[in-house]
Amino acid sequence: MTMEAPQIRLGSSGAWLELVQAGEDSWRVTADWCSSLSADFTAYLTRDEVSDFAAQVLSHLRSPSGSRFSAAVTPGRNNPLVLSAEPVGDKFAFFVRLTPNGDDAVCHLQMEISPIDATELRGMFDALHSSLAL
Repeated sequence: MTMEAPQIRLGSSGAWLELVQAGEDSWRVTADWCSSLSADFTAYLTRDEVSDFAAQVLSHLRSPSGSRFSAAVTPGRNNPLVLSAEPVGDKFAFFVRLTPNGDDAVCHLQMEISPIDATELRGMFDALHSSLAL
């Protein structure tokens, strides 16, 4: 029996972001915006870093404040992914910033993902967080 790699996919067919563990400390970051802009690269991330990222997002999604927040997958300079969430009713819209070469201002992709229901988001990030605890 094979176990599925820890992963999360946010968005719909118009704009989406996917983070999938590809190896021990290797994660595939893929994003697409209306088939016009895309990113597909490998990032060096530990399971602990991604687990902490998922826990950070979950802490904001579980709080009743409904305020905007931002979460970075790593605290260091070579951060490949930052999510900024904007509340829209019972949903959150995400602004994604991808930096395949760290904080390189020349090589980055920014895009917006349409609002996703907060309960659905909690389920997705909880599943990612749980899969990393195994």
